[in-house]
Amino acid sequence: MTKRVHRPREDAEFSFILGMSTVPVLAYFTGTWPKAIEPCRLMDLVVGGIAEEYMGRLTVVRADITRCPAATERYGITGAPSYVLLKEGEVVAQAAGPVTTAEAREFLDSHL
Repeated sequence: MTKRVHRPREDAEFSFILGMSTVPVLAYFTGTWPKAIEPCRLMDLVVGGIAEEYMGRLTVVRADITRCPAATERYGITGAPSYVLLKEGEVVAQAAGPVTTAEAREFLDSHL
């Protein structure tokens, strides 16, 4: 995954990244249990490309559900991969499941 994707190790770091962002944030939640591993790996490629393409217009954060349980609960995340788009700290849109790059662009462009 590209270096343009922040990977917080805990909830405090997740919150810090969100607080420091001056642009909308795409929070991408991943999981490490067996059924989530492969879809999340596939989405790492899509999200990495999105981070590169939207650089300067979007902050991308990849949060592991087990490392960021408070954020997971705050946004009602029940599975992985899941996505939350935030503007000024407020949820603008949410989605779940694997998506193509085109679907990710459509999701973002309709809300940015």
